[in-house]
Amino acid sequence: MLIKIPVSAAIITKNEEARLGRCLDSLDFVDEVVVLDSGSKDGTVELARKKGCIVYQEDWKGYGPQKNSAIQKCRNKWVLIVDADEVIPENTKSIIANAIKSEGIQAYSVSRKNYFHDRWIKTCGWWPDRVVRLLQKESGRFVNNVHEEWVVKGETTALDAFIEHYSYNNYSEMLQKMDVYSSMSAKALYESGKRVNCLAPFSHGLAMFIKAYVIRKGFLDGIDGFIISIVHSGASFLKYAKLMEIWKMVNAKK
Repeated sequence: MLIKIPVSAAIITKNEEARLGRCLDSLDFVDEVVVLDSGSKDGTVELARKKGCIVYQEDWKGYGPQKNSAIQKCRNKWVLIVDADEVIPENTKSIIANAIKSEGIQAYSVSRKNYFHDRWIKTCGWWPDRVVRLLQKESGRFVNNVHEEWVVKGETTALDAFIEHYSYNNYSEMLQKMDVYSSMSAKALYESGKRVNCLAPFSHGLAMFIKAYVIRKGFLDGIDGFIISIVHSGASFLKYAKLMEIWKMVNAKK
């Protein structure tokens, strides 16, 4: 019988039925899994309950606030933040089990192996893609509604471990997420008071393509590296184009 460690896994979901099962199966080593759902229309909630998760449902508040809410619903001191499209490998499980025994560390970061078309993408900035995922519940909080970041009060260190990330099945999903994220990012920039001129979408888009394809060696991953770089570029372009659009609409109402 598997001995589970005193760690809570926290997952935020919406319409993740197709990917959630593999994620939950990889969390067999923790003694609690909390799922915070924000209005799934598929079988996400039913699947989570069937797998033994504690399920809550709340309206969407943004990535940072939503994850903070999920963390506060966990009973354990240590919390492992997991996305529905991620998997915890066997070697990482034992590393996590040892990490929570250390004194003085408030949070740990791990690397993410990002997979696309059934292969590990090591370029375009997709590796090592280090993120804070194992943390003490009261050690800090997530900030930002988009591209959330854990702000910790104490010491953070890097684990020599990785998680597997299966974010996209195809180019279509990548483009859909680009549209959604660019809209959220534009809104966040607007709320911060950011203003740009008409050259910003072009300059940021071009800079992002050079960064992903040339500096971060996307060209080494063939057509996938090229498409990923184009999508990163397009997301940057749209973020600033949509920001300009928001300001235009606001000014038109005055």
